[in-house]
Amino acid sequence: MSESQIPTVNVVNTPVSALLFEGQIDTIFGWAKRRISKFVCVANVHMLMEAHWNQEFRKVLENADLVTPDGMPLVWLMRLLGCQGQDRVAGLDIFLSVCQRAQECGHKIYFLGSTDDVLVRMREKLAKDFPKLHIAGMMSPPFRELTAAEDAALVDAVNSSGAEIVFVALGCPKQERWMQHHHGHINAVMLGVGAVFSLYAGCQKRAPLWVREAGLEWLYRLLQEPKRLWKRYGTTIPPFLWLASQQVMAMAFNKVFRQLDAPSRT
Repeated sequence: MSESQIPTVNVVNTPVSALLFEGQIDTIFGWAKRRISKFVCVANVHMLMEAHWNQEFRKVLENADLVTPDGMPLVWLMRLLGCQGQDRVAGLDIFLSVCQRAQECGHKIYFLGSTDDVLVRMREKLAKDFPKLHIAGMMSPPFRELTAAEDAALVDAVNSSGAEIVFVALGCPKQERWMQHHHGHINAVMLGVGAVFSLYAGCQKRAPLWVREAGLEWLYRLLQEPKRLWKRYGTTIPPFLWLASQQVMAMAFNKVFRQLDAPSRT
């Protein structure tokens, strides 16, 4: 599937890729086989609200090659907007699926972000879960803006490793901006996965399946990290619900008006 054929749905003014989970994974590996420079954003409510408030960041998501619906609120809204079969394309699920398929196909993966301690734990767990996975490299960059020389060295390290896929875990919105800035320079598919490294390494606990399917993963995470997350969720969830309800009502009104107007044109 070419980029022009990837369907999208406008979700609170941001285009989100309307492909099933397997279709998005297939698309990623189609690019990876050719080592094409692409970047994938894994969108949740927080990310879409950042884009709503910040035009520059919205441009980043508009320029992304895939914007996956991570989080049931996005999936539910997409279904209401016409994508009835849309499923969730979440960061950790992408991570596990990509590692499994890369192991089977021999693709090389680079892991960029988080801390050295987390990367050590990840390497140990990856060796158990995916023993044949080809790890092209792992790097925890400094928690500051890199100098031009440091950035050039990082790009050279990733490209010379032969990686076809790069997981980027720098946090939102830093990782999305980083991927756009390096689009065309990193010769691989870049996947922004946020806190996935910590989740996979066991530093954080993932919500049970029933909690995720009920759309309550945000509450599960809030109970784990209330001091860090209360403000984020308190300032993003209510306005998202308001914007989403407006969008759904506008679509419903337009549908009614079209039906009322149809007889007058016959």
